[in-house]
Amino acid sequence: MRLNKNYPPVAVSTSTMSPETRRWAIVFLIFFITIVNYLDRQVLSILKPILKDEFALTDQGYALVVNLFTVCYALMYPLSGWLVDKFGARKTMVFGIFGWSIASICTGLSNTFLTFAFSRCLLGLCEPTTYPAQIKVITTWFSGKQRATANTLSVAGGPIGAIIAPPFIAWLVLKLDWHWAFIIPGIIGIVIAVIWMLLYREAPANVLEESARLETAGFSTSSFKWSRLWGRRSLWGIILVRFITDPVWYFCAFWMPGYLQEKTGLSLSQMGKYGWIPFLIGNVVAFGTAAWSDKRVKRGTTPLRSRKIMLTLISVLMPLMLFIPNDGGVVVTMFKFCVIAGVALSWTYTAGMLPAETFPLKNGSSVMGISAGIGAVGAVFFNYLIGQVMGSPAGVEWIFIGIAVLHPLGLIPLWTMLKRETPQEVKG
Repeated sequence: MRLNKNYPPVAVSTSTMSPETRRWAIVFLIFFITIVNYLDRQVLSILKPILKDEFALTDQGYALVVNLFTVCYALMYPLSGWLVDKFGARKTMVFGIFGWSIASICTGLSNTFLTFAFSRCLLGLCEPTTYPAQIKVITTWFSGKQRATANTLSVAGGPIGAIIAPPFIAWLVLKLDWHWAFIIPGIIGIVIAVIWMLLYREAPANVLEESARLETAGFSTSSFKWSRLWGRRSLWGIILVRFITDPVWYFCAFWMPGYLQEKTGLSLSQMGKYGWIPFLIGNVVAFGTAAWSDKRVKRGTTPLRSRKIMLTLISVLMPLMLFIPNDGGVVVTMFKFCVIAGVALSWTYTAGMLPAETFPLKNGSSVMGISAGIGAVGAVFFNYLIGQVMGSPAGVEWIFIGIAVLHPLGLIPLWTMLKRETPQEVKG
């Protein structure tokens, strides 16, 4: 049996897998990869009260820890996109999974603030490799008619990880201690990295031809040089979209679990029972909006226009959050967070697809990395502001005002700056 020289021999049952079976197997494996990815990062927010006591942190100190991760995440994201385009999804994904798993284990072994903070920095440097690799896989293995659905399935592991995290982490801490809440997800990540190495293959020629034949968003064997990307209006549009809107999802991931414990009085045990609800509802909403967007594409709407329409409709919900009180108790707060998570995840999923709908395949991971990195920069500023004002009722009001307006503001660059970009438009 002759195998691609880039991959080691694997079991016959894996190597003889049909392309149709393999591509969905890859999607579901990425789904599990993103579950572990989010378990590793979500532990911090769930254990916020415990870690604040452990390391004598204020809200400003907690914001510093969050931003150490986020700054490293932002810096590494553009490089991760280049690594995927240069070395491929398989190698880059393996490097990232092993790296962030080791970082998670080191976090659990930390007994000083310095080693804890260093481990979070390492986690931030390794985790960005996942999503540029994931978007490369999806745009290679799926055409525009299935891409949003396949993308949503693959990255849905993130919010599923956020759903699993509260009960799983609470159980670990109550049975053992907080250190194991970081160590065990790290061990699981190493196992999944090995499975990825055995399963993943590049898309065969017939799958690439199908994508090229059905593609409506610039699938091409040609591409922009990296330096040329910066002259494209659509790149700056995607950057602005993510810079404006990504901070809301970062709030959900890093501040919402702690808010539920510190502002509404949920214990760690109660957090394990109920803290997953906003992430579950948000994931259902996001999957539904992505499927609706794909359905419009099948009916003849271009992929990019379909994504724009969906994001516009879902954004209408955010200003309505201004009419829901912030001190309405657990049930009201939980409902508010469900809506916020639904809108934020719909945008997060689809924003990840915008590079594939505007740029050639070979540029997709680079554009994804650049824009997601800048999105994380926006989150750094938002995290800092949250840390400064979270302690006062007036400050909380301003946080939710910001959350209510960011997605509507993101519609401006979405509609005015994004279009299909093809290398033929570049003269000379």
